[in-house]
Amino acid sequence: MVGKKRVALILLLILSSLLVALPNTVTVRAAEDSWTTLEPMPTAETGLGAAVVNGKIYVVGEEVNYEYDPSTNSWTTKTPMPVPRAGFGVAVYLDRIYVIGGGYGVYPNRTVTRVNEVYDPATDTWETKTSMPTNRSGMCANVVDGKIYVIGGRTGEQYSTVDLNEVYDPETNMWTTKEPIPYPVVGYASAVVDGKIFVLGGQDEYHDPMNLDLTQIYDPETNTWSQGTPIPTATVAAAAGVTSGTIAPERIYVMGGDGGFFYPLDRNYVYDPQADVWNTGTAIPTPRINPAVAVVNDLVYVIGGTSGPGGLQSTPTATVERYTPSGYIPEFPSWTPLLIMVVAVVAVAVIYRRRLPKNRGRADK
Repeated sequence: MVGKKRVALILLLILSSLLVALPNTVTVRAAEDSWTTLEPMPTAETGLGAAVVNGKIYVVGEEVNYEYDPSTNSWTTKTPMPVPRAGFGVAVYLDRIYVIGGGYGVYPNRTVTRVNEVYDPATDTWETKTSMPTNRSGMCANVVDGKIYVIGGRTGEQYSTVDLNEVYDPETNMWTTKEPIPYPVVGYASAVVDGKIFVLGGQDEYHDPMNLDLTQIYDPETNTWSQGTPIPTATVAAAAGVTSGTIAPERIYVMGGDGGFFYPLDRNYVYDPQADVWNTGTAIPTPRINPAVAVVNDLVYVIGGTSGPGGLQSTPTATVERYTPSGYIPEFPSWTPLLIMVVAVVAVAVIYRRRLPKNRGRADK
């Protein structure tokens, strides 16, 4: 009986050692704060929105709807939205993608819309819902507690930026109005952390300077706004994604932007919402304006946008690049538990085999 207890104790020690050592080994091999180039989109696009449903990224544009599978690094063409437009807000609720507002046409004859369309990836179909109260473009949409918040944007040409905070309830298909944003913005980046909406940068033509470095934080629970630490530099036409804190630290990543006169930027700003501190990550290999950003398994995907040398020479890009954050710990491969078990069984077998002759010798005596 004592021998069996000793073997069980040895087995437990071996398993514990393996579980401690293996993650450390994987962490050392992880390429933190680095970029990987992936399969490009089927076509070069800008003014996109990205949403994640069941581990796949859906990239919606004025006339396109692409599905990207990170596990196979491949693209599939899906049904485009009924009303082609850009500069819309996009959000996911119950595995359905809501595309709200936006604009179509060419300046100065561009039309801004309030249309609200929802896409079901399971059936590859679109459905029209109750329109937003106000025609707007150049804004984001964020989900908190089952409600979709659409903040700021423009109702038309320049000098039409608004401070609106309109909220859509998918369950009732109705809109309500909440506390307006302190500084009206268009072309901002946005993300949700711990039930709060972070509105980052953007442009306000009534403010001097027009391009802002503000971190405006909205708490839907109290219907109030506060201000966080400003971004290191003014940021407009960038996009944001947030890591969960599970495989990588909980952070907001603000990617790309417009340096003025359509000059694409390679910025990678990293915000810690708990500490209210900004840092800088490794720059995007391909500078871009208005990219789409999505996060899957705490890896940040930067998709499309406008790239090139800047000015009139800037053009849409199909480039897709993936960022591995600092502090990223990859998930164990599916075969890891099996490997641990095999090593443990072999170790116990060796120990038992070595003890067997001694036990036989005692029995003979």
